[in-house]
Amino acid sequence: MPRLTAKKVENLKEPGFHGDGEGLYLKVGKGGAKSWILRTVVHGRRRDLGLGSASLTSLSEARTKAREFRKIAREGGDPDTIRKQESISFEEAARRVHAQLLPTWRNKKHAETWLSTVENYAIPMFGKRPLHTIGTADIFSVLSPIWTEKHETAKRLRQRLSTIFDWAKGAGHYPHEIPVNGIKKALPAVKVKAEHMAAMDWRDLPGFMKDLSDRDGISARTLEFLILTATRSGEARGARWEEIDLDAREWVIPGNRMKRGLPHRVPLSGAAISVLQRVRSMDPAWVFPSATRDPDGATRPQSVMVFKSLFKRMARDGFTTHGFRSTFRVWCSERAHADREVAEAALSHVTGNEVERAYARSDLFERRRVLMDAWARFCHGDAAEVLRMAR
Repeated sequence: MPRLTAKKVENLKEPGFHGDGEGLYLKVGKGGAKSWILRTVVHGRRRDLGLGSASLTSLSEARTKAREFRKIAREGGDPDTIRKQESISFEEAARRVHAQLLPTWRNKKHAETWLSTVENYAIPMFGKRPLHTIGTADIFSVLSPIWTEKHETAKRLRQRLSTIFDWAKGAGHYPHEIPVNGIKKALPAVKVKAEHMAAMDWRDLPGFMKDLSDRDGISARTLEFLILTATRSGEARGARWEEIDLDAREWVIPGNRMKRGLPHRVPLSGAAISVLQRVRSMDPAWVFPSATRDPDGATRPQSVMVFKSLFKRMARDGFTTHGFRSTFRVWCSERAHADREVAEAALSHVTGNEVERAYARSDLFERRRVLMDAWARFCHGDAAEVLRMAR
């Protein structure tokens, strides 16, 4: 069958169907009106799908539409259903996904950076385009310029793009294979060296703790408590009195404030209790309240920047707040010779494979209490007592 040409389309007057090949026809009505028709098989049945008026849709555009619809039909979709669905842009899809995920995130900063990464790199490239027109080549054009130079950012962006298209596919807005699938094979391999938070040598900690305990101020007490409990910054800064049982010497951090999403019991040493007693009268709700209040006058926890300011006042550098957890972990191995599972449980880390975890359901609380008491003694310079911790 000879293919149509633009000139032939313009000059055809004979009513009927005039084929262009691969199921595409120009339909000429008795009154001379012309329109495009695609004849294809959808779900095992022949269907005639209208592709628009020939006065508004050129021959090349009709061929492009026909190819798209045939591909949808081959992949098991219904082109007519897809066409009738709501057409949304990539930007709108990204914002819908972000809004749906927002309630599931505990970390406000993560919620902000999730969308900002997409806004900075993907939306400027194809944000206004209809979602279904975006393919693997578009994803590649966004990721390839930053894949080696900003590898961690690029990996996070790839994961977020995959989430957006997964949602779009499930919601019926994207009829094709997820364009992020397989994209890694087209990108160069990048060897990333793990970067660890700078940590203080455990041998230097007693001297630092002496300096810290001699200082006044709520941020010094917060850091002291953080070190004695080997907890994360947000866990210590966000501590509430309702979580703490002074009589039982126990602090239960709720799951919504833990990285793993599970409650974590922390045994409180005598030194940690002493810190709590020093701040007991400061606020009825927050253990370590900020000096800055909310606009309505309510107290709030300290910001993440308080320790950086504290280190500057102490003229100390070369380590990070999070690094004190590493200091504790190295001390457990090199000085206390603590069992690995006990040390890891103190940090609320997962150990063992899935089968081992299914049987090891104890949180080793009493063994951790012995360890944390020994850690407190070491922090305050009682090395002789620490040696008794060794197996």
